[in-house]
Amino acid sequence: MLPQAPPPTPPPEASNDDHLWILFSHLSLLLGIGIVVPLIIYLVKKDESEQIAYHSREALNFHISIVIYSLVCGITCVGIPLIPVVGIVGIVFSIIAAVKASDPVPYQYPLTMRLVK
Repeated sequence: MLPQAPPPTPPPEASNDDHLWILFSHLSLLLGIGIVVPLIIYLVKKDESEQIAYHSREALNFHISIVIYSLVCGITCVGIPLIPVVGIVGIVFSIIAAVKASDPVPYQYPLTMRLVK
């Protein structure tokens, strides 16, 4: 059994402007530009706000994971019917993360590979 990662430490409170950037990073998957927006937000705003850096990094890791899962499903002929399921799961978890982003508790996407730290 693999050891569980420790829960993330909560970042400090975000301002209203920060909430807008956080929502953009989580909901970018709905616009079809899932990896690009969180990456740009992370690179530009990571030094300005710890809250934005945390949420954009989480969104970026999740969106990269969704792309990898979709590619693996597409490469394996057996997994082709699972591609729509991966897409729906990605949309649902992105919406959940956007809703949870308004809480002061940090949200971690499930089934995410932590590639960007």
